[in-house]
Amino acid sequence: MIKSAYLHIPFCEHICHYCDFNKVYLKGQPVDDYLKALEQEMKMTLTQYPTTSLETIFVGGGTPTSLNEKQLYQFCESINRNLPMDETIEFTFEANPGDLTAGKLEILKEAGVNRISLGVQTFNGELLQKIGRVHKAKDVYQTIDKAKSIGFENISIDLIFSLPSQTLTDFKETLKEAFSLDITHYSAYSLIIEPKTVFYNLLKKGKLPTPGEDVEASMYELLMEEMEKHGFNQYEISNFSKPGYESRHNLTYWNNDSYYGFGAGAHSYLNGIRRSNIGPLKRYMEQINNGILPVMEKHQTSKIEQMEEEMFLGLRKTAGVAIPHFIEKFAEDPLQLFEKEIRELTAKQWLDVGKNHIFLTKKGRLLGNEVFQAFLR
Repeated sequence: MIKSAYLHIPFCEHICHYCDFNKVYLKGQPVDDYLKALEQEMKMTLTQYPTTSLETIFVGGGTPTSLNEKQLYQFCESINRNLPMDETIEFTFEANPGDLTAGKLEILKEAGVNRISLGVQTFNGELLQKIGRVHKAKDVYQTIDKAKSIGFENISIDLIFSLPSQTLTDFKETLKEAFSLDITHYSAYSLIIEPKTVFYNLLKKGKLPTPGEDVEASMYELLMEEMEKHGFNQYEISNFSKPGYESRHNLTYWNNDSYYGFGAGAHSYLNGIRRSNIGPLKRYMEQINNGILPVMEKHQTSKIEQMEEEMFLGLRKTAGVAIPHFIEKFAEDPLQLFEKEIRELTAKQWLDVGKNHIFLTKKGRLLGNEVFQAFLR
């Protein structure tokens, strides 16, 4: 049964220098038409792939809170109309610090949203400018105070390290500020420079001074130490939470479970089929207006692909891959199926095998991508 849904709002008031998600400048865009098309996609998809109730909904972007209050209200209403929700649902909205007015927060609260994820990235004002962010550190404190006063308890922030010219001391300062917020969850990623971004073009011209792999590794080690020291459990390579506040939605991906993906450029995984939606807004809306689901690509995963995915997605979690669950799901023993890979990776001390789990060592977490590659045949 499908228990999770992702919804994509592609509009941004500013485009960050590192972002390669499907997004467009908000100004002059057919926002209302897009929201109508998105509602129609929900209806069409649930007719084809029904579910009884969702346990997680995640609204990402772009910047979902770039919608004005009227649009945000209508969008939330359409979610509540079309998506059946479990009473224990985790309902997350992504937002930029500074975008969330008290009015928008009230609308979200009323609609049943109970988790806010803020794109903070760094508390260093100079670095914020360098990466194309328009908020200031003070906006983060004000937004979080506002959200708490309206009743939001489950608040997460995103941080990025290994930013251009960032030093270990800078990152230490950002972590210190982050811990002063008294929130329940942190996601922290090293900067990945993707094609079609401002940073990619600068890198090609030799104009992007990155800290380098050694400093990046030191930042990640510092991150793990500080999170542990402050009582945050590292439950996934880049995610840390207070007990009971793990992102249930993201665990859907790492557990290799099915999920809906609604919106331009969104991805879904339904009945073993991985699908990606058309990205350009005009084409996305045209398809829906013609009564056709806006799927650009679909791929039926084979059993071996599903087992490989189970390994490299599951190994992102600190708990790793549960051997009994793998056997129950695929009628195969991962210790036999991937015997060679597991033997080689444990010899390198990147992987460990417990009684019921296969998991990354601390050393393995630093080299996650190399470990994951080993399971792709």
